[in-house]
Amino acid sequence: MFFDMADGEESKASTSSSIQPPQPCHNFEFPEVLVATENFDESLVIGRGGFGKVYKGKVSNGSSPVVVAIKRLDSKSNQGVTEFWAEVEMLSVLRHCNLVSLIGYCNHENEMILVYEYMPNGTLDDHLHKLHTSLSWIQRLNICIGAGRGLHYLHTGTGIESGVIHRDVKSSNILLTESWAAKVSDFGLSKVGPTNQPSTYVNTLVKGTFGYLDPNYYATGKLTRKSDVYAFGVVLLELLCRKRAVDRSLGEEQYGLVAWVQDSIKEGNIKDIVDSDIRGEISQKCLREFVRIVERCLQNSPKHRPTMAEIVASLESLLVLQEKSNNSLNSRGTTIFGRMVNVFPFLSSGENPVFDRMVNLFPFSLSREDSILARVVNRFSFSSSGEISAQGVSRLSSNNMLPEMEGVPAHFQGLSPSLKVFEFEVLKKATKKFSQDLLLGEAAFGEVFLGWIEKNTLAPSNKGVGLPIAVKRFYLKSAQAPDEWLTEVNYLGHLAHPNIIGLLGYCQDEPEHLLVYENMPNKSLDRFLFKDSTAKPLTWEKRLLILLGVACGLTYLHSREIILRDLQSSHILLDEDFNAKLGGFGLVKYCPLTKTHVNTRVMGTYGYGAPEYITTGRLSRESDVYSFGLLLLESMTGQRVMDLIRRERQQSLLEWVNRIQSDKRKLKKIMDPRLKHKYPSQGACEYVSLAMRCIAHKPQNRPSSEEVLDRLEQIYALNK
Repeated sequence: MFFDMADGEESKASTSSSIQPPQPCHNFEFPEVLVATENFDESLVIGRGGFGKVYKGKVSNGSSPVVVAIKRLDSKSNQGVTEFWAEVEMLSVLRHCNLVSLIGYCNHENEMILVYEYMPNGTLDDHLHKLHTSLSWIQRLNICIGAGRGLHYLHTGTGIESGVIHRDVKSSNILLTESWAAKVSDFGLSKVGPTNQPSTYVNTLVKGTFGYLDPNYYATGKLTRKSDVYAFGVVLLELLCRKRAVDRSLGEEQYGLVAWVQDSIKEGNIKDIVDSDIRGEISQKCLREFVRIVERCLQNSPKHRPTMAEIVASLESLLVLQEKSNNSLNSRGTTIFGRMVNVFPFLSSGENPVFDRMVNLFPFSLSREDSILARVVNRFSFSSSGEISAQGVSRLSSNNMLPEMEGVPAHFQGLSPSLKVFEFEVLKKATKKFSQDLLLGEAAFGEVFLGWIEKNTLAPSNKGVGLPIAVKRFYLKSAQAPDEWLTEVNYLGHLAHPNIIGLLGYCQDEPEHLLVYENMPNKSLDRFLFKDSTAKPLTWEKRLLILLGVACGLTYLHSREIILRDLQSSHILLDEDFNAKLGGFGLVKYCPLTKTHVNTRVMGTYGYGAPEYITTGRLSRESDVYSFGLLLLESMTGQRVMDLIRRERQQSLLEWVNRIQSDKRKLKKIMDPRLKHKYPSQGACEYVSLAMRCIAHKPQNRPSSEEVLDRLEQIYALNK
């Protein structure tokens, strides 16, 4: 890798100075490149830059050709040998779904060529400023999140000791796949630096691209990860405004996008900076929060800028916020007839005779409310041939009513006979019309309300009378909600364990999806650790018992070949006796003992994901164990996994504990002060040791859930 020397020159160091020894990268022969590009045919050029040209080509991968992007360095380019080898070494060791992959390279005489995976949709810069592609606000947010994830991986996910500063973040270095997923590219200027140090000092000429260049870096030569954050803030502005980072259309006196936006914000003209194509799509709250994120990224002082982890988390929250706003608008603006078509997708004018017959059955205007739709659904069902029959189909009683889930065995498919089927109106009354006064919490895909029903009849009951229940109401028309609902119905309906939350029943009354659980009076573990200062502090013994319950539940799931994938303190539910029950089953995956699940879409809660899952999509039981290790640290310290309010070297709980855990004398510094030192010293040391084993960087070095359970029982015995 390359380090800056005191004399102002960059020198190539040995690979022992790199992030890690580079993985094999295919070395193409020059004749192979000539064949792939048809002798660098100009008709195959798909991009140009200061480095030279990029060609679309095909290379052999066994017996089948693979479409690739081939970057040929121009001999006159100001990017030379240093940048070429930096890119080869960097991309040989970096692997992430939001980073472009390097397939190989060619170094032949004066020719320096890089071969990448092909990105069908080119660069973000092209679509924003050249092709003027119609990109929705949701698409733009997803592009922001994807690029942000890639940068977060560079900054913190490349290894325990090293991180990467990209140093040239810009819209032309963000490539787009066929499905518009974002991938960060071009690592010729990237720098490696220890993640436990806030900055790297660069004594050479400042490098980067004007318009994106961090003013602090430009003024002092001090390069930090926050320099990338500044540039990413400029990219966020480009996506919002569809203006270039340096744009002459802004006026003779103001070419810089950042200054133009900052002046507009001061003048209260936020709406005027938004691209006219998306002004009608952005909710006011979402716009304000997005601008606030941008303002923080563009702070003059690097220490006042957020980390990429915080930015990604904030953008993900914004996406949920915007989707909720969209769902609200859609539910108000959609006619009943349109929603009937959504419920019965085979209805289409001119293609099915039942369509016309259905129209004649409506004795009312097609703009009535859901109650009418519910009555129609209750009255009619349709055979595969399109025949109408009067049936009470709102109560789904057949296993065939649920679609099959891909990759899920038969014993987890279909409705469990133990589950009750609730009418929507019953749950609406039981929760007092989903009153905010009865809101227990907000889940990833919906809200959870407290309600009461009669124990025997399941009829709605008055507040405080009858059987208390927890009702999760999934967000209307959320893209993921039906899938998460179906996952929970399938899995929780067939699981029975004292440390697994009990699912009592469900309701599917399109577009509504609801789940009914047993009520947990003490809510969730995070309430006692972080949220509720009035809650009685948990004793050391009670914390151990809670974690023992979690380990029991996790061991049971793993024995049934199930990976929870979203283990966190807010999903540890507590009954009246503080017995722990695992919740949050919307993301579970079936994974046979002999296999590792590979997912192209990383899902879960930010901060709890195992490094191998975040970087490669590989999911295993050890991924759950990693999350459990972080849960152990949270319960011991009373601190969140990530908290930017804490002092700089303590913001990451994992890094903080890692520095202290080797010194028993310092252990009390990280213990929850609410414990008041009422815990056995040896037990605390063993507890930390177990947590650190669980969060080992390599999955094979982590204990199994059974081992964790056994070890916790031994630690609990030390308390006696």
